[in-house]
Amino acid sequence: MAKGRVLHLLSQRPLLTGSGITLDALVRHAAAEGWEQRVVVGVPQGESSSVGDLPTEHIHPLHFGGEALDFHVPGMSDVMPYDSSVFSKLSAQQVETYLGAWREHLDQVLSTFDPDVIHAHHAWMMASLLKDLAPEIPVLVHGHGTDLRQMELCGHLAEEVRLGVRRNERFAVLHSEHASAYGSRLELEEHRLHVVGAGYREEIFHSSGRSQERTPTILYAGKYSHSKGLPWLLDAVARLRELIPELELHVAGTGTGEEAELLRARMEGMPGVRLHGQVDQKQLADRMRNASVFVLPSFYEGLPLVLVEAVACGCRLVATDTPGVVHDLAPNLGEAIELVKLPRLEGPDTPVQGDLPKFTDDLEAALHRAIHKGPLPDDLELKPFTWNAVFQRVENIWLELKK
Repeated sequence: MAKGRVLHLLSQRPLLTGSGITLDALVRHAAAEGWEQRVVVGVPQGESSSVGDLPTEHIHPLHFGGEALDFHVPGMSDVMPYDSSVFSKLSAQQVETYLGAWREHLDQVLSTFDPDVIHAHHAWMMASLLKDLAPEIPVLVHGHGTDLRQMELCGHLAEEVRLGVRRNERFAVLHSEHASAYGSRLELEEHRLHVVGAGYREEIFHSSGRSQERTPTILYAGKYSHSKGLPWLLDAVARLRELIPELELHVAGTGTGEEAELLRARMEGMPGVRLHGQVDQKQLADRMRNASVFVLPSFYEGLPLVLVEAVACGCRLVATDTPGVVHDLAPNLGEAIELVKLPRLEGPDTPVQGDLPKFTDDLEAALHRAIHKGPLPDDLELKPFTWNAVFQRVENIWLELKK
């Protein structure tokens, strides 16, 4: 007999961003623990969807780019690793069409699958509809931080979304700073907020078979985007290569739009830079096992578990001192991580121009230190960041809600 029935909701493509990887991991662990599950995702017209090991008939995609929804899947970040629409640039008619399509699609799924719990990723537009469609079914909303950014970027949508989302029963967040931010923005009582963290797959991300190659190698994985700090990373690497001519920067990821294309062109013309495009988790782990240092120079992050994945593969780390890194990761990572002070920001992720020269200097110095440090200490405590630990925290909320 099944432990219970869960309907998972993600309004964008699975597996290609942090929230999609979280969805996949939760589905895998829930299946192993005996939960009956269905998944709803948003995907381009003609694309098949895979989540965990669920059979195709248990995945219910809403297709974008066709006649009914004639625009790309909107992304929770304004720069996604695939063609996407930007929420703040959708017309009023497109917003209405988007919401109407989700209402119809979710209504159809709910008519054939009666869940004990709904687990919705992102405190955003889809989650704001759920109490209208299924007022009696308890909902856990899983915030990843990008929804808070969209509330800042989409002032014309934020209040209606906020009022709709806060009607849901429980909220899972990545770290303690997030709990404060969601509690304040959505006016939530403390008992409705749960810090669940995020996890990594131990069977994929490990240091077994790590390359003994001594060529100093920096790895960046992420979108081709200014908000990820990529232009200033390139500046820092160009300077470092004057000191360490054999240094290589490997870049896993991609991007779309003019900003991404300009960054791509710049990287293609830089000596010592190797572009690998979009990679899956196994390919990323292989790249990590061949890197000296993993770098995340982003101006905004939730809980970037890619840092834990990288350190599990034996990389030294360099990252900006975003709240999730400082409060929830760094205490466990100790001397494995070099923190770089963020520049002042205008809005969620736009740096103050006058702070960027020092940011570049600090980034270069941190990378230089990390490259020249020895092997990682062997007493790093990564167990709290396994998906098994995260799933147990999430499952406890499901069980409480379905009573």
